[in-house]
Amino acid sequence: MILYLGTQIRLINGYLSWQKYKNEQPGRIMPDIQIDMDQLSGALRRETVKKNVAAIHISGKLTLLQRKLSNVLLLNAYDALTSAQTHTIDARTLAMMVGYNSNDFDTLRASLRALAETVAEWDMLDEQGRQEWGVSSLLSFAKLKAGICEYAYSPALAQKLYDPKIYALINVQIQRNFSSGHGLALYENCYRFVRTGSTGWWALDVFRKLMGVDGSDYYGSFKHLNAKIIKPAVAEVNKSSDILIEPEFKKKGRTVTDIRFLIKGNPQKAMFEIDDGDGVRSLKIYKTLREQGVSDRLARQWIAEHGEDYVQQKLDYVSGQGGIKSTLGYLSAALRDDYKAPEKEAAPEPSPEAVEAAREREAEKAQEDQAYAARASERAERSRKLAIVEDLVSRRNPTQRDADKRLFLAGLNNDLDREHFRTHGWRSGLNAAAIFAFWLDMEPDSFD
Repeated sequence: MILYLGTQIRLINGYLSWQKYKNEQPGRIMPDIQIDMDQLSGALRRETVKKNVAAIHISGKLTLLQRKLSNVLLLNAYDALTSAQTHTIDARTLAMMVGYNSNDFDTLRASLRALAETVAEWDMLDEQGRQEWGVSSLLSFAKLKAGICEYAYSPALAQKLYDPKIYALINVQIQRNFSSGHGLALYENCYRFVRTGSTGWWALDVFRKLMGVDGSDYYGSFKHLNAKIIKPAVAEVNKSSDILIEPEFKKKGRTVTDIRFLIKGNPQKAMFEIDDGDGVRSLKIYKTLREQGVSDRLARQWIAEHGEDYVQQKLDYVSGQGGIKSTLGYLSAALRDDYKAPEKEAAPEPSPEAVEAAREREAEKAQEDQAYAARASERAERSRKLAIVEDLVSRRNPTQRDADKRLFLAGLNNDLDREHFRTHGWRSGLNAAAIFAFWLDMEPDSFD
């Protein structure tokens, strides 16, 4: 299989899920959970991790769990990827972030073993234009001891992973919606080309490797490849992600030889971004910081630590300075050391009109603060009720759970609500009000 390790993985609220394993291993999977990023530490709190884009050939077939596990391990290690020989992560945190039962250490051991047995091979040009070939195991070793997972990358592979050349943002909040490895693999490889609108032509042999079905006589037939791999994977990408793709084929005579995918944004993208953390990304000051080149994580950290008004003051101060080589560095110092403009002479008393205008602004801000507090309270109440729903569902036997779902689906009025419930189950934010009403009817006083 060829894994194009060229994606920049973005954790949105740290929310992951593994639907396929859930279907295959009933009883082992925890209910979908939302990870509180504030409870994580170190690199796990960062928003992005960079992965090398050069074509790195991976032997063997990575499962959906192994693919997600490798992303989380790289995310955890990235800051010290070339400086530390080994990296550690709490095993239960690792299990939680890939969405399966944290007590199921047998599965975790098997997945780590598979990553250690997977061979990575690269063939690329170095900075001087010289050809470089190399081979390494994906993990040089992994160890579970006293609830801690310790692992390492070979120095050569660590250098390749730490020195990316092309980036794309892979939304892990969206990744949780995928139920098949083929769909996720196609999404990752298409999303790298979202800005160009097309993947370019791939020979079918290359495409089979990307999908992990090379060497299969069955999928050597384009008829079978199209029916079992291409069509289902395209349908899942279009249904479950923030992009829409359409395959095109190139023929030589009557034989299909190449495939490419046309890519555009999904107009239903907002469906996949229902939760926006604490709402910081919607603030004007956040957008201003991002326009100045500040990373998403750092912008939210500054706003949380200093408040909107203080950050705005320092932005105004920095914008009034000349000859600054690094705006980001200067802004960071201004926030840390409280840079201020020289004191000016006392301003004259404001006019009655100015006083009235200020009063109106304060009133508007108070209304905005009140509205924000109401939204925060609503989100907290929804989270509380969803936790209660999860507890109620967990008490039902499998037959009752299936009947509950069918009964709830029958009461939904449109296809969008039904499809969202089929995808997200009882955590469907789009159907939250209907879900609470349903369970209140089933279990009176359950939300008191």
